[in-house]
Amino acid sequence: MRPIREIRTSAITQTVSQLCQEANFSLGDDVLQALREAKKEEESPLGSQVIDQLLKNAELCQRERLPLCQDCGSAIVFLEMGQDVHISGGDLHEAVQEGVRQGYKQGYLRKSMVSQPFSARLNTKDNTPAIIHADIVPGDRLKITVMPKGGGSENVSRLFMLTPAQGRQGIIDAVVQAVDEAGSNPCPPIIVGVGIGGSAEKAMMMAKKCLLRKVNETNPDPEVAELEKELLRRINALGIGPQGFGGRITALAVHIETFPTHMTSLPVAISFQCNAARYKEAVL
Repeated sequence: MRPIREIRTSAITQTVSQLCQEANFSLGDDVLQALREAKKEEESPLGSQVIDQLLKNAELCQRERLPLCQDCGSAIVFLEMGQDVHISGGDLHEAVQEGVRQGYKQGYLRKSMVSQPFSARLNTKDNTPAIIHADIVPGDRLKITVMPKGGGSENVSRLFMLTPAQGRQGIIDAVVQAVDEAGSNPCPPIIVGVGIGGSAEKAMMMAKKCLLRKVNETNPDPEVAELEKELLRRINALGIGPQGFGGRITALAVHIETFPTHMTSLPVAISFQCNAARYKEAVL
């Protein structure tokens, strides 16, 4: 029988605090490389200049430990907890919330969360509550991923409940429509996450989790990978361009995840990530 491994809530709080800060200060190498390649491909002089400024901004922020964007985002936290893990010393969710409080305070990060969302909208002053998604997985480790999600990209999220008859072409039309209508709001060049199948909430979750995939990684299913390629081509033909100033590069990547669905359904969810494609992860 496999022994139970203990993880203290104090270690979780410390890790979440560090991840909140590092995610806001440093872009991943995959995103930086994608931006460099995009600069080479961008035919618009203004678009190329915008990408150059984004690269310089990323370099400065990492060196000086400054936020990549003034919008330091909602703290989206993904937990993958091994079934052989025991959390000791307190409540798991509260440990995460405390990590967000400490990280946003210590990193001098903008606090954006407001309570009473449709009335008073009072700032909670510590960027909590974090939005936590927890899954139980095999093993004796706890993987923590923190994604600071900006409002500009989150606000243009879309869900389409298509009919099965609309099929592949309907998916293409829906995603391209969503990107076209979003325009410059999600701060392109963007990463587009697409969840297809399942139910409404399953599709939305898949679309969000797609944004955690490395930019240079395609879906292992050849049929899905081909759809990713086709969508990226169609999106970059829209001409929105970097920061909406026009150009060839509107998106750096399209990431798709699929799941079986009901015979009468074809859910399609779209989640956008801005050029500051921020997330960091750690395993305890």
